Amino acid sequence: MNTDWLAQAPPTFVEADGTRVRDRGFDVGTRLETGPGLGRTGVVHTAHGTIRTPAFIPVGTKATVKALIPEMVQALGAQAVLANAYHLYLQPGADIVDEAGGFGAFMNWSGPTYTDSGGFQVLSLGSGFKKVLSQEFSGTADLDDPKLRMQAVKASRAVIDEDSVTFKSHIDGTTHRFTPEVSMGIQHKLGSDVMFAFDELTSLLHPRDYQEESLDRTHRWARRCLAEHRRLTEERADKPYQQLWGVVQGAQYQDLRRRAARTLSDMDEDGMRFDGFGVGGALEKENLGRIVSWVCEELDEHRPRHLLGISEPDDLFAAVAAGADTFDCVNPSRVARNAAVYTPDGRFNITNSRFKRDFTPLVDGCGCYTCTHYTRAYVHHLFKAKEILSATLTTIHNEWFTVRLVDAIRESIECGQFDDFRDDMVGRFTHSGRTGAR
Repeated sequence: MNTDWLAQAPPTFVEADGTRVRDRGFDVGTRLETGPGLGRTGVVHTAHGTIRTPAFIPVGTKATVKALIPEMVQALGAQAVLANAYHLYLQPGADIVDEAGGFGAFMNWSGPTYTDSGGFQVLSLGSGFKKVLSQEFSGTADLDDPKLRMQAVKASRAVIDEDSVTFKSHIDGTTHRFTPEVSMGIQHKLGSDVMFAFDELTSLLHPRDYQEESLDRTHRWARRCLAEHRRLTEERADKPYQQLWGVVQGAQYQDLRRRAARTLSDMDEDGMRFDGFGVGGALEKENLGRIVSWVCEELDEHRPRHLLGISEPDDLFAAVAAGADTFDCVNPSRVARNAAVYTPDGRFNITNSRFKRDFTPLVDGCGCYTCTHYTRAYVHHLFKAKEILSATLTTIHNEWFTVRLVDAIRESIECGQFDDFRDDMVGRFTHSGRTGAR
C-alpha cells in the first residue's frame, strides 16, 4: 500500500485574507459518486478562517490539546481545534475565557474553533452516567436486558427534567444546572466559531419509548438554543459571529434519526436557523455508515455536518462516504499517552521490550516531527523512565496520522480514488488486528 500521504507536508494553515471574511456557510466541492452518493469535499467558512473538508478536528478539551503547544498542533496540519464547554465552565470559568477574548485567544490559537455543548460530560462525568456508558461499550452487555435498560432510564430521570440537567462537578462535588440557555451563554463566552446546541445524551441501553421522549425534549431544547443564540448574537454584536449547529439524535432507529434530521433542518426561530449539524448519540459501530447516511439524506446539503467522537480509520471512511464533513475525537491523544502508536498496519505499544534497541522511526516514511527526529528506542526509553516528553512525541505522531489520513481521504475524493484508498487502508489497518509495527 502506498503511504505517501503520511509523508506529505501538512496543508497550508488558512487564515482570513483580504478585508472581508465569510463568517458562515459551506461550499460543496467534489461529490463522491460511489456508495450512497452522499460523500463530498467542501469548505466550511468561519469568522477565523476556512476549513477544507473532510477534516479531522483535534480535541483541546480544556483549551489545550494535551501534551502539545498550539504551534505543534498547527505544524501537524490541524485546521481547527475543539474545546469542551463543561470543562471550561468549571475551570477556569467562562467569564475568564471571555475576558481573554475567547478560548482561541486564551490558548494562542488563531484559527477556527469549535465547542461542544457540554451535554455529554454533564451526564457522563457529573450525573452518575459512567456506569451505564461503561456497560454499553463493554462489549459484553446485553443491550436487551430489561434490568440494564431500566437502570439507564432510572439514571436519566434522576437528573434530567424538561428544563435542564442537574449535575455535580467532578472537581469539587458542587451542584450545577445546565439549561439550553446556560449552555448557549457559556459557549458564547468561550467565543468559538462553531457551537453545538444543548442536547440530551442517551445510550443504546435506553429503550425505544425513552428514546422518543428524549428526542422530543432535545428538539424543544434546540428551539430554545436558537432563541437564546439570537438574543446573545444581538447582545454581543461587537464579537465575531458564532455559528450554532443542531445535534441530530435518535440512536439506532431509522425513523427517529430521519425525523430528527428533518426537524432540525426545517427549524426556524424568528429567522434564526442552524448553520450546520452534528450527528451525536449512540452509534453501533457496524451500523455507523448506515445511520449517518439516514441523517445526511434528510439534511440540507449546503450546510456542513460534523460527526462527534469518531477517529478510527474504518469509521472515518464509512462516515465520509455517508456524507459527514468534519470529525473530532480524543482517542489519538488519549491512547498516545498510554504508549499506543498509530501506523497504517494498526496500533502498537511502544513500551514493548522489542523496541528497546530499535533505532528506526515510529513509522518508516512518516513526515511528522517525531518520526523525522526520534527513534522507537528513544520513545520507549521515555515511557519506561516516565518522562513527560513521551506523551508529547507520541501525541504529535498520532494526531499527525489522523489529521493526514482525513486529508488524504479528501484528496482521494478529488482524484477519484476514494474506493481504492479505502480498501487498501482499511484492509491493512484492520487485518493487523491493530497491533502492527513489524
